[in-house]
Amino acid sequence: MAEGTILVADDDNSIRTVIGHALGREGYEVRSTSNAATLWRWVSEGEGDLVVTDVIMPDEDGLELLSRINQIRPELPVVVMSARNTMLMAIRATERGAYEYLPKPFDLNELARIVERALASPAVPPSEDAAQRGGLDDAMPLIGRSPAMQELYRLLARLVSTDLTVLISGPSGTGKELVARALHDYGKRRHGPFVPINMAAIPRELIESELFGHEKGAFTGATTRGIGKFEQAEGGTLFLDEIGDMPMEAQTRLLRVLQQGEFTTVGGRRSIRADVRIVAATNRNLRQFVRQGLFREDLFYRLNVVPVRLPALKDRLEDISDLVRHFLDIAAADGLPQKTISSEAMSLLRSYSWPGNVRELENLVRRLSALYAEEAIEADVVRMELEEASAGTQQENDSSTDSFGESIERHLSRYFAAHEDDLPPSGLYGRVIKEVERPLIAMCLSATRGNQIRAAKLLGLNRNTLRKKINELQIRVVRGAQ
Repeated sequence: MAEGTILVADDDNSIRTVIGHALGREGYEVRSTSNAATLWRWVSEGEGDLVVTDVIMPDEDGLELLSRINQIRPELPVVVMSARNTMLMAIRATERGAYEYLPKPFDLNELARIVERALASPAVPPSEDAAQRGGLDDAMPLIGRSPAMQELYRLLARLVSTDLTVLISGPSGTGKELVARALHDYGKRRHGPFVPINMAAIPRELIESELFGHEKGAFTGATTRGIGKFEQAEGGTLFLDEIGDMPMEAQTRLLRVLQQGEFTTVGGRRSIRADVRIVAATNRNLRQFVRQGLFREDLFYRLNVVPVRLPALKDRLEDISDLVRHFLDIAAADGLPQKTISSEAMSLLRSYSWPGNVRELENLVRRLSALYAEEAIEADVVRMELEEASAGTQQENDSSTDSFGESIERHLSRYFAAHEDDLPPSGLYGRVIKEVERPLIAMCLSATRGNQIRAAKLLGLNRNTLRKKINELQIRVVRGAQ
């Protein structure tokens, strides 16, 4: 059986009771109180091996009490509970020295596991740097109270006070840049610059110059020295969005920065120290890219120090109401009419699959605010908008997300249905294979920058077979270009 005395403070008698019973069954001695004053007296007298306390107390804020506890007994682990399930609450609790933050309602088995883990390992007091930061902005960087978001808040709360490299992944539209900004805005580098760069939006031949800068005369058109993103982000955070689109040469140079903490400009010889935190993001499967030879394995592991996976909106539909209200307020602040959403309309929003995730929801809310005269948006309006969105998504899926087989089958079916008495000439199999084979090989050669050895490996072909097909299909190979 477990041993130790747990001090529980919460003004809700039912919560004190269920926590007492749950931890008592594990073998702990539990002492409970409804106020901060009694808890402070117990702690001051040296009682208790661990504290479980609510934030909202009738006589004192639980976080203020947490700070005082850490001053006199920094080794005493404190678990903070709160019904204010926001990222800022998780960060505040962590910065004040909480061993763990638990959003209400929580699983009693999880609480028991946390207590066991806390008593088995020494508590880590808050750093002086964290204690001095304080005064966090009350603006909500991320919205949602779902279990998936609560797990995200707890993870981010542990990361904001570190300089660890973070790799954010998730579908498009889930808010990867918001998470990167939150790590910066609430971390120890928040007084430095936050510099984003989207790899997919920059011509591949210019990425190295954009990242590392260039010297005068380094290439045609370089009439002056150019300052790169690494220098711009000095003392702050560099956000590398769509990292999967970074060309191999730039990957090699980025790896050197992560390994050695320094870089050289394009055309330069002097090493420059890089005092930046790296946060990267992708909606691609980088592990698969590594297997295909499109992304350096050593760079992947350097970036993936702390992986953060963002949930799709369909996996946290309970957050729809909070998100809609938030976007309606933003639209009103931008000068659009203030709107409300009826309960039936909100139910329709919660039943939709949201392939575009939070970005799609935000765009819909802004459209509702701008285009409809009614102050209260009813279900018929939302139903019409969602039906149009579903039709558009289906059309996109038909043209872009089918497998090769499904796409070919659909097009041939349409052809045969329209030409029952006028079938195409013989040799259809060879023509279809050629139509698929030529762009596939050309794209792989482009992705490998004309490297036929890597392209053959990517395709799963013998190099001689690939060379033969390049000649047969008259594919132009351009080395070193995309």
